[in-house]
Amino acid sequence: MSDTHTLELPETISPEWLEIVRRKVEGLRYGIVQIVVHDNHVTQIERTEKTRLDSPRPDTVLPRRGHA
Repeated sequence: MSDTHTLELPETISPEWLEIVRRKVEGLRYGIVQIVVHDNHVTQIERTEKTRLDSPRPDTVLPRRGHA
């Protein structure tokens, strides 16, 4: 049995929360969009965006110098 539920809406009906989710996902490279549901209604939408930095290769890292 699957826990995945597909929301099927007529093409002409687009609830407000669905548009908010679209905007939150748009342009998101790394992160999470979380939808909170209470009593069968979407009550909150959260977006957590992460900034990823490229790690330098180990052979290009300079050794640390002590403070004088």
